[in-house]
Formats: sequence, structure tokens, C-alpha cells
Amino acid sequence: MTDRLPLFPLNTVLYPGLVLPLHVFEERYRRLVADLEKLPEDEPRRFGVVAVRDGRETAPVRELDDPAGPLDGIGAPGADPLDALHPVGCVADIASVREQPEGRYELLVTGTTRFRLRAVDATGPYLVGDVSVVPEQPGEGSGALAAGVERAFRTYQKRLAGAREATLSGEPELPDDPQVLSYLVAAATALPVSVKHELLACPDTAQRLTRELELLRHESAVIAKLPSLPAVDLTRQAFSPN
Repeated sequence: MTDRLPLFPLNTVLYPGLVLPLHVFEERYRRLVADLEKLPEDEPRRFGVVAVRDGRETAPVRELDDPAGPLDGIGAPGADPLDALHPVGCVADIASVREQPEGRYELLVTGTTRFRLRAVDATGPYLVGDVSVVPEQPGEGSGALAAGVERAFRTYQKRLAGAREATLSGEPELPDDPQVLSYLVAAATALPVSVKHELLACPDTAQRLTRELELLRHESAVIAKLPSLPAVDLTRQAFSPN
């Protein structure tokens, strides 16, 4: 079963249960927010966040501190928008809206449900997708895997703080629920967008945690060898084809 959903392409990945601040400044997406604001009070104000594939740039919306480039090819005549977007996204529910000068908006959104993008309609004032829900499944052994990921994540945080010459202010509480933990770790780890999408698209929590355990161990090992590099360079070094 498919549904139709307005789309916000971004150069980041939104995960279920996570919060994301957005600054909406391009005309087509200001129109989208304005249309959502006109809905009756009892109707949900939601849209789909989809990550832009490597090699593409987009600036319909952005995180408040995230520089982005110009919109490039998404919805252009003769181009298939599906080619520019990763196939799995996340529904964003609008928690708050603040209108800014010149018709811009500051949004706070919460990720809810994963979806698979089946088709994109670029004929209207903004992109609209035909989407189907991606169900959440625990998978086998997610509880035991979660304990390993928690330990690996704490090691990763400590080594990353050391590489940045920063100080961790105590150990933050991590969720007990394996699914929630898997999304929190995916969001909090310095990884390329393509890898973050891979984690979002995992068929179940156990497979996501298994992949995260591999990534965290690898990243921690890289950081330990290259303690003086900034996090962005560490990430680039870790995923370099050479």
C-alpha cells in the first residue's frame, strides 16, 4: 500500500525518534510549509525527509549550521528525481514552526516512520512522493547486540573527544530499547550520508546494530591511529578507497 507525501530533500538523514532543526528558505519549500500550516488543527503536519545521493547538492532546506549548495537536478526537466535521492526516508512530524522575515521558517521536526520512495512527482510547486511504509522489526539477538554497541559507542565517543582535544562531561544515559539505541547511535556518529542512509535502510534492528558495531570498532581504530585529525578528516580517512 502506498501513500503520497510532500518531500524535503536534504544532505542529511533523519531517523525515527530523533529531532532535527531546519531552516526553510527556498520558495518551493516555503510554499510546502505554508500549505501544511493551512491544514485543519486535527490533521498531521508532516512531510518526508529523503537524503540526496553523493555527488548531488541541494538547498531546499538545511540544518541551521549546515552549509549547503544550490539545488541541482532534482525535479529538472528530463531528469528522474529518483536518481538523485536515496530510496529510504523518514516521515517528519512538525513539532514547532516559527515564521521568519522574508517568508522563511524555522522548524523543529521529529522523525517517526521509515518509508520507501516508489515514485516522485515533480510537476507541482514542490516534490511529492509515492511512498510505502518500511516496518520496524527487531531481528534476532538485538538485545545482546545492543549491549556491544553501547560499549563500542562509548569507546568511540571518548576517542573522538580525545582527537578533538575536548572533554566529555560525564557519560550520557543511553536508551535501553535496542531499536531506539540503534537510531541514536546512527545519528550521533560522524559518518558519510551514504552510510547513514545504509543504517536507516537496514531491514531490522539487529542488522543495524551489527553494522554499527563494525563501523564503531573501525572508526575507533582509525581515531586511535590519527588522534590529531579533525572528525571530518577522520571520517574521510576511514572511508577512503585507498
